[in-house]
Amino acid sequence: MTLREKLRSGLVIPAHPLALNSQRKLDERRQRALTRYYLTAGAGGVAVGVHTTQFAIRDPQFGLLKPVLTLAAEECRKDVVKIAGVCGKREQALAEAALAVELGYDAALLSLAALKGDSVPQLLKHARSVAEVIPVIGFYLQPAVGGRTLPYDFWREFAEIENVVAIKIAPFNRYQTLDVVRAVVQSGRAEDISLYTGNDDSILIDLLSQFNFGSQSIRIVGGLLGHWAVWTKTAVSHLALAKNHSEQVPANLLTLAQQITDANSAIFDPANQFHGCIPGIHEILRRQGLLEGRWCLDSNEDLSPGQSNEIDRVCESYPHLPDDAFVKEHLDEWLR
Repeated sequence: MTLREKLRSGLVIPAHPLALNSQRKLDERRQRALTRYYLTAGAGGVAVGVHTTQFAIRDPQFGLLKPVLTLAAEECRKDVVKIAGVCGKREQALAEAALAVELGYDAALLSLAALKGDSVPQLLKHARSVAEVIPVIGFYLQPAVGGRTLPYDFWREFAEIENVVAIKIAPFNRYQTLDVVRAVVQSGRAEDISLYTGNDDSILIDLLSQFNFGSQSIRIVGGLLGHWAVWTKTAVSHLALAKNHSEQVPANLLTLAQQITDANSAIFDPANQFHGCIPGIHEILRRQGLLEGRWCLDSNEDLSPGQSNEIDRVCESYPHLPDDAFVKEHLDEWLR
């Protein structure tokens, strides 16, 4: 299958976390174990070097971008879609894209967070430059964590870039989500560009929805999500449910959608402007034994007050969401 065909089939793509030891150094064994977990759970791809991996891996004091990308690439089978996060201004973005190609990555998830002052034409020029190096997945990042509002006109022209293969829609905003979907439809490239949800506040709703703006219908076919970095085995089953109920949505799936959003609120910490988002992911993985601790590169980054209790609450309220038994069954082999 080609890259476009794989993406169009609809994949679970976790945003890969960073495994650190108590000295906040890379824990290579557990970093590999995380990748093995995602693939055994049925993920069709992994996204590495993205927000969930911590953007600070690029800082010279850590120098972790290439090592972390390398570890994931070594663990992935040939059929797995390998996506590398690419960010920064032109020189940095092109260097990161070239590194991704060198390491065998299939596509780049292109962050525009560093270009907040650029005009739409400048943003498009930047995207075209990166797309000359590697297939590009567009990224609508919510402003609350460093993104910017991107108008319909941007997405309409972005969809015309030949080497754009997918778009991760993650503004956490229904109006802006519709801008992206409508732009892809009206560009005439709905068959070429796969839509993936990154809206952690409405994951299952996105996957169950059929969009129609008066002519062609289109669906969001999969997810590229930080939320799917935990409970990945369950996420695979949720995507299968969405595919199986594409024509008629039973009420119980709408209830499940609400429960997933509630669980995400505990893990991602929107009550505190997402301050505890990455530590929340780490905490779930720590409880399962995949991580030794929830340490981040920034020693000030940790759970918000009361967040651990919220995680306790959703785990107790929704025992069908965690995949603890699956992890326990395979943990020793992943940590070998």
